[in-house]
Amino acid sequence: MAYHGPPIATCCGAIRVSSNDMNDSALQAAISGFTLGLSLIFAIGAQNTFVLRQGIMRQHVLLVVSICAASDALLISAGVFGFGSVLSLSDDVAQWGRWAGAGFLCLYGILSLRSALTSRHAMSGEGMALVRWQPAALACLAFTWLNPSVYLDTVVLLGSVSTQYSAKGAFALGAVSASFVFFFSLGFGARLLAPLFSRARAWQWFEAAVGVMMFAIAWALIRH
Repeated sequence: MAYHGPPIATCCGAIRVSSNDMNDSALQAAISGFTLGLSLIFAIGAQNTFVLRQGIMRQHVLLVVSICAASDALLISAGVFGFGSVLSLSDDVAQWGRWAGAGFLCLYGILSLRSALTSRHAMSGEGMALVRWQPAALACLAFTWLNPSVYLDTVVLLGSVSTQYSAKGAFALGAVSASFVFFFSLGFGARLLAPLFSRARAWQWFEAAVGVMMFAIAWALIRH
């Protein structure tokens, strides 16, 4: 068979165009996943407040932010890759989840308010009791997995939006990257706020604000 140069060149050109289109599609999906994921976790909430507090105290920061980011990665993957059982929780299960989350938030709010009333130390960590890594890890897991809005944001919403893209893996990677960037920046960047809390009174006000926020979020969950 005779060799025909132009058709082969045309075919290769078509392949190159197709490859570029696929790359552009994956890049667009990754950017969309990163942008949406970052916007969903940027708001101040119970989990972010806990990460901020640990960062300010400089206690188990790497452990806490790693748990948060890894948990998000699992939930995002569940949503994007179609675990329908997670998306279709019964009303009873959802209600029990809200009450469990509200109960934990109230407990943590009480502890924060008690700390605000009794603490006499500045936030720098000097003079403050070092919390062991086990309680910090358990609290972080509770803030993450007992928060119903986490499932709505990472599983339902991100999972639904991901159906618009053929490159679901790229979308999930973008959203997961947003979680890692946000939590590591929040946890390790919180120490920059240390000068603002150099006095014990400022730390007491911060603990009081955390306690009030915990009760407010718990009330919102109960009323949902």
